[in-house]
Amino acid sequence: MGDPVIVLLICIAVAVAFFFAGIIFRKKIAEKAVGSAESEAKQIIENAKKAAESAKKETLVEAKEEVLRIKNETERELKERRNDLQRLERRTIQKEENLDKKLDNLEKKEELLNKKIKDNADLREEIEKLKDEQTELLQKISEMTVEEAKALLLGRVESEARHEMAIKLAEIEQECKETADEKAKNIISLSIQRCAADSVAEATVSVVDLPNDEMKGRIIGREGRNIRAIETLTGVDLIIDDTPEAITISTFDPIRREVARLALEKLISDGRIHPSRIEEMVEKSRKEVEAIIKKEGDQATFETGIHGINPELIKLLGRLKFRTSYGQNVLKHSVEVSFIAGMIAAELGIDSTLAKRAGLLHDIGKAMTHEVDGSHVAIGVDLAKKYKENPTLPNLRDLNNEVRILKLYELEIDLDNLLKPTMGYNKTF
Repeated sequence: MGDPVIVLLICIAVAVAFFFAGIIFRKKIAEKAVGSAESEAKQIIENAKKAAESAKKETLVEAKEEVLRIKNETERELKERRNDLQRLERRTIQKEENLDKKLDNLEKKEELLNKKIKDNADLREEIEKLKDEQTELLQKISEMTVEEAKALLLGRVESEARHEMAIKLAEIEQECKETADEKAKNIISLSIQRCAADSVAEATVSVVDLPNDEMKGRIIGREGRNIRAIETLTGVDLIIDDTPEAITISTFDPIRREVARLALEKLISDGRIHPSRIEEMVEKSRKEVEAIIKKEGDQATFETGIHGINPELIKLLGRLKFRTSYGQNVLKHSVEVSFIAGMIAAELGIDSTLAKRAGLLHDIGKAMTHEVDGSHVAIGVDLAKKYKENPTLPNLRDLNNEVRILKLYELEIDLDNLLKPTMGYNKTF
């Protein structure tokens, strides 16, 4: 074995050698890495320069293209505006030319008009001269002045007019004589329907059957208090005479008569007849009659298919059930007129619903009593306006020589002549 110190020194020398060799190796590696990094950095910088140059070129190209596009658009817009201006200029020039032509034509027409005016003035003077000459010639021939000729002509015209007027008056008088009787009956009958009178007792009474004559005394009551109560509450006259087992109710108002009849029948059936009971039965009967009126009005509108009528008008329609005209129930007559008016309108190609409505309401004025002034026609018109009926039915009907004409828009239908064959009686309704 050698000396340990030598071995240690050798080891130390070897370690130092390796240490320095490592340092040198690392330095070389580091220098090599630095060189590589510098080379790569140079390459990156070079590439970046190339990319920047390329982007610059592309940007310049795009900018040039954008400038070119804008330039082209501007030139196109300028060209369009130039074209528009040229068109406007041409149109303006054309209008000016047309105005010049029109002005020339107007000047020519003005000259022609002035010439015609002058010619007309000359012609008028010539006509006046000829007229004066002819007048003088006529005066010489007829040996009359202008005033004398006018007087003669007016006298002849007046004589002929008086003669024709006399003939016409004679015709009118004869026509009035022929129709006076029928018109008088019609007017009187309508007045009678709305005002009570002794001369129409046969049309204004109802008879109530009694189970026995003893019931008459009970109806009269002690010192006549029952009969007075019935007459006061119902507004009717009770006629208790020698007629066996019957009492007569007399009043022109058919609704009051119906209320009194129902009340009497209830009292007779109940057997208790005294003022308080009478008042109760009369009130009950009055409500029943009102219900009947409402029901009949509703039934009439249902049968005719008319809707939207004011409830008050429906009640007035129901009241017509208790009125008659020329022997016919007025409500039935109104329904019949409604159907026939609708059929006529359908045949003529106009609004049949409107016609049916007019027919149903044409006698609505007859539902009112004599307490309302005016003819039933005028009253019907007022009622229709009051309850805002269809404005295309201005008067529901018109009167022409007392003959009703149902107006449907601008068409006039003479219902008298059309309905007489179906009514079974002659009347103007």
